[in-house]
Amino acid sequence: MMLLQLSAGQGPKECQQALVLAARQLALEASALDVTLTPVSEQGEDARSLLYALSGQGAQALVRRWQGTLLWVCQSPFRPRHGRKNWFFSGRGFAVSEPALNEGIQYKACKASGPGGQHVNKTASAIQAVHLESGLRVAVSSERSQHANKRLARALLLQKLAERQQQARDQQQRRRWQQHWELERGKPLRTFVGPGFVEK
Repeated sequence: MMLLQLSAGQGPKECQQALVLAARQLALEASALDVTLTPVSEQGEDARSLLYALSGQGAQALVRRWQGTLLWVCQSPFRPRHGRKNWFFSGRGFAVSEPALNEGIQYKACKASGPGGQHVNKTASAIQAVHLESGLRVAVSSERSQHANKRLARALLLQKLAERQQQARDQQQRRRWQQHWELERGKPLRTFVGPGFVEK
């Protein structure tokens, strides 16, 4: 299984519209390649990010097609006289390594909420999953079967763990970058002199 995240970043409403259009195109391409495409995150007209789980023979190839910076060239549908017509958004994909993640996850079945009639009221198809090591929690009820919701919960936990690791790396990089701006002038511990870089 693969995950694909489409993001409008901090872009304006036109970039969010690009996501809506990209989601439709992604669904068409997935259907043509016989790839099962399941939305993991909430979908909506004002979403800044969309997350999909992809499975099937062509899943990896489809993710590669959508990975990286993406551009939508169009006159703004919201601001007709606006001069800008290039709207950027991005795609990021990664493989789900299921066996490594399975060991530390605790699952709990519960009843889903929302529409569904008797099926929702009588069956515990929703899944709450907790990654024991990190304490991350997710709840998934988008599918009708418990097995499918469990698979999506596992994928969502992996995505959240990857985001947490990336945030730690980004924070470390920011600290290194900030060091250039927080340079203290005076009180040197060591002094080097001349073109030969000789310590004084």
